[in-house]
Amino acid sequence: QVQLVESGGGLVQAGASLRLSCAASARTFSSYAMGWFRQAPGKEREFIAAIKRGGGGSTYYGDSVKGRFTISRDNAKNTVDLQMNSLKPEDTALYYCAADLTFHKIVVMTPQYWGQGTQVTVSS
Repeated sequence: QVQLVESGGGLVQAGASLRLSCAASARTFSSYAMGWFRQAPGKEREFIAAIKRGGGGSTYYGDSVKGRFTISRDNAKNTVDLQMNSLKPEDTALYYCAADLTFHKIVVMTPQYWGQGTQVTVSS
């Protein structure tokens, strides 16, 4: 069982930056691929970013955030972060962290473990 707790959300103005963090309880955190998703009111959940397991951590991003968001992991601290730059009002959503032993499950949005989410609101 893996528990995930997101933090770092808040209210910012358009153009600002925000860094989200997800703390995982997994004993073998480095064995898990990690990802970030978001869901805005009235919209379907959207894939944001994923990072492979291990130390190398190859990354993959959704088209809407490429070049603005960066996912990273710290296996010593059991955390995965999402650095969000040049935020736009359309980035407003509840942001979720997720984990799965299989990277593909993250990319196709069917990870085994989900966090409760942290709210990001971007004002214009």
